[in-house]
Amino acid sequence: MELSVIRRLLPDWGTTYGPAGKASFPSVLLLHGSEGGMSGWTHRTAAILASSGFLCYPHSYSKGGNAWNAGHIEDVEISRTAEALAALRKFAAGNGKVAVYGVSRGAEHALLLSSLMAQHGMEGLPDAVACLAAPDVVCGAFDSKSYRDIGDPGWQAWDPSRRAWTWNGSSDALLPTTPIEIERYPGPLFLSVGLEDRTWSPDMTRRLEERRKKADLPGEVHYYEGEGHVPGSDGENKHHELLVAFLQRTLSV
Repeated sequence: MELSVIRRLLPDWGTTYGPAGKASFPSVLLLHGSEGGMSGWTHRTAAILASSGFLCYPHSYSKGGNAWNAGHIEDVEISRTAEALAALRKFAAGNGKVAVYGVSRGAEHALLLSSLMAQHGMEGLPDAVACLAAPDVVCGAFDSKSYRDIGDPGWQAWDPSRRAWTWNGSSDALLPTTPIEIERYPGPLFLSVGLEDRTWSPDMTRRLEERRKKADLPGEVHYYEGEGHVPGSDGENKHHELLVAFLQRTLSV
């Protein structure tokens, strides 16, 4: 029996998940959060979206780590993600239309990628950007080896001197607490957040929404009642329903 979702190799980058068959499919580049690229969560999401007709590439950008250790997000070169985006756009199994979807630190990554590409006049901007639980400012580096819940022995405050992101080798314009200039990105944007999120405040999404409105730019925003940073089963089902509808609408040829 033929599988409805199959793996294809994106040369020089990694595994994609997409529908079976020889047709060209709209594509989505997925960006993980602080759980790291080896945790498998973006691969799970890729399979879910692939079952709805999308060709998905889970891009692992965290450094070090393995299936038991998330590694770290420090001095991550965002221009390399732009190269992955370009490769996915040219992939023979795709139809040339590509969205970027990120969750938590991946949402931050997605907003930075799209705004920086627009700022520097790069070709091949994402055709759409989607985020779940996005911050509205640049955040500091994350290292899973030193992470502890508040109250645990060894807990340390966030060190703002450690930088998560670079662009063409420099982090000078990406200092922690710098507002993410999402108003630079002219394309369709999907924002969503749980109203009980205790990691990134829903107010961050509200500020992003307000800045897009002031710039008269397209935006679709969803606030999930009773959901936290990671939605539960019902919340995730609703989120995926809205996300798939957004991707189908914005990636149609």
